Amino acid sequence: MYFRPNTLTAAVNLLAASGGKVLAGGTDVFPSLGDAPLTGTVVDISALRELRGISEDDQYFRIGGLTTWTDITLKRLPRCFDALKAAAYEIGGVQIQNRGTVAGNLCNASPAADGVPPLLALDATVELVSQTGTRQLPLADFIVGNRKTLRQPGEILSQVLVPRSIENAASTFLKLGARDYLVISIAMVAVVLQKDRPGLITGARVSVGSCSAVAKRLPELERVLIGASAGPGLGMLVKEEHVEDLSPISDVRAPDDYRRYAAQMLIHRAINACVENL
Repeated sequence: MYFRPNTLTAAVNLLAASGGKVLAGGTDVFPSLGDAPLTGTVVDISALRELRGISEDDQYFRIGGLTTWTDITLKRLPRCFDALKAAAYEIGGVQIQNRGTVAGNLCNASPAADGVPPLLALDATVELVSQTGTRQLPLADFIVGNRKTLRQPGEILSQVLVPRSIENAASTFLKLGARDYLVISIAMVAVVLQKDRPGLITGARVSVGSCSAVAKRLPELERVLIGASAGPGLGMLVKEEHVEDLSPISDVRAPDDYRRYAAQMLIHRAINACVENL
């Protein structure tokens, strides 16, 4: 059975009653099927206009779950979102960016999901809505493994919340792959930095994707960066031990030791790029 509700209330009620699958942009769902048809009950939420777009209030920037990556690139946003915009341009081709949604990228939970590291570095929180109510989880807790999240049956990822406290930070996203476009990354990093008037780093957030089953923040490196001078050599503070907790795989794209080394180099470059924009 196929349903296409027009309101979020109707959507969560249908999910609760049918136990169906959620379909949004479909850019992850349909490729995963291969030649097989989509079976079972489907609740297509693509008509829920209330879940699309970016707004702000006193505390948060609110990214609707059905906001597309093209929406992200076209929206005028503070520079802390520069990394997310850069990632949006890297997600598939233009057709995928036009259809693929922020919620779909997060709920698919691929280790190589381009949208995850920038949102992790923005301290993002996800909002989940069901027939029984609403709950919020830090994005860092929401994705728990390769293609695994804490989203429960009957829940829809309705919004991603980014705190406004970091809107004046600089941010950078860098990705390494075998080519420029339509590529699954070997490693990718997102960096968000803040400084005070004397020129010292007061806030640092560094995340790495494609180098573990789940994208990871690097808290030890973040602690080293805080209090350091925001000068052109800041990237030199990145050491091999800062990426030791990553657990990359070896596959046709790259061996594990190369991924770890690539992550270190990308972090170095991303930090220096951030400093230039502070």
